[in-house]
Amino acid sequence: MNTSLQPAPAWLARIAAVKPGEARALLWSFAYFFFLLAAYYVLRPVRDEMGLAGGIRNLPWLFTATFFVMLAAVPLFGALVARLPRHRFIPLVYHFFALNILAFWLMLTFKVALADTARVFFVWISVFNLFAVSVFWSFMADLYRSDQGKRLFGFIAAGGSAGALLGPLLAVTLAESLGRANLLLIALVLLEAAVLCAMRLETAATALKAGNTTATAARPEPEIGGGWIAGLGMVLRSPYLAGIALWVALLSLAGTFLYFQQLGIVATLSGDPNRRTAIFARIDLAVSLLTILVQFLATGRLIRRFGAGPAAAFLPLVFAAGFLALALTPVLWVVIAFQALQRAANFAISNPAREVLFTVLAREEKYKAKYVIDNVVFRGGDAVSGWLYHALRGLGLEPSAISLATVPVAAGWLVLALLLGREHERRTRSPTANTPAEK
Repeated sequence: MNTSLQPAPAWLARIAAVKPGEARALLWSFAYFFFLLAAYYVLRPVRDEMGLAGGIRNLPWLFTATFFVMLAAVPLFGALVARLPRHRFIPLVYHFFALNILAFWLMLTFKVALADTARVFFVWISVFNLFAVSVFWSFMADLYRSDQGKRLFGFIAAGGSAGALLGPLLAVTLAESLGRANLLLIALVLLEAAVLCAMRLETAATALKAGNTTATAARPEPEIGGGWIAGLGMVLRSPYLAGIALWVALLSLAGTFLYFQQLGIVATLSGDPNRRTAIFARIDLAVSLLTILVQFLATGRLIRRFGAGPAAAFLPLVFAAGFLALALTPVLWVVIAFQALQRAANFAISNPAREVLFTVLAREEKYKAKYVIDNVVFRGGDAVSGWLYHALRGLGLEPSAISLATVPVAAGWLVLALLLGREHERRTRSPTANTPAEK
């Protein structure tokens, strides 16, 4: 009996538009993202506290350092992807980050150059976050077709949100009793669990594509090939990829402006690092609760009903309304509500929709060009936006004035999302109409 095409379990079919043969890969995708984001969200409040301990004025320098690290990693990642098949380079990437976590735990535990360690950790986790998640979504775009992505990416993203719920919950519960350093060991275990799920997903994917019940009956995906720095050229040559890159850059600008305002407020609440770590974890916990509710109930339906473009446009709409609210009422509860709504909108709706945009690309673009967009462009946007915010404050602009100036930027971002959605639908209907460089 060919079990790879068995119908999905009834409980899964009720919450996801899954078709026969998709359930096994879908559940491993869910679990993979669950453990990956659980690991990151245990580390995230530690990162935020370390960034705050180093001084808000130093954050533009940290964002700039992160960008240059990302830029330096482009040829290394390109060479790795070109020479190794997917089932080998994905675990290798995550094992490397796991060793990094162990090294940071040792430095924090034995108090080795704590100030410098905090700065390096802030840069490292900013790299880890985008790199690890980008590799995950590249895998998803490679594994699922465009029509499958519209149906299933919302459910898969909900796995990440469930992990983003567990991570802050662990940090809130354990930060003050265990201390921030020991949270890293918890993150290490969760990251290795994500690696296990990725390997099982690879097995499910190869067996599914071959139509067999065992992984040995199907050959793994071959090497992707291509040049080690090809991703940069792909983005520069393709208007479609350049448009996605601009979408990500605008997300970075809006998110950075809001992040600086959040840090400024939390800095006034407590001077204790463990206490501030717990505060950041509580914010993450509130965001995750809202996000997972939306993802399970609405994401897949919204993307299927309106398409990837309008779904991706929902986030800039939230940012436009949020910055307008901040400009009119710049108080703590507005910042917290805005942060919760925009991150929920991003993780629950717009980010899964943006990942669908990549499903119509060639395999090499799904990894190399996507890495450039998700990592180099995003962190470059962080660096530029951090210095821009710093300059605007230096000129005497209050946060309310900066918020008001960001509203029209968000409006332009919304229009861009709609245009990208139209191009995605065109490529879905007529894939042969694309040029070879944009296939």
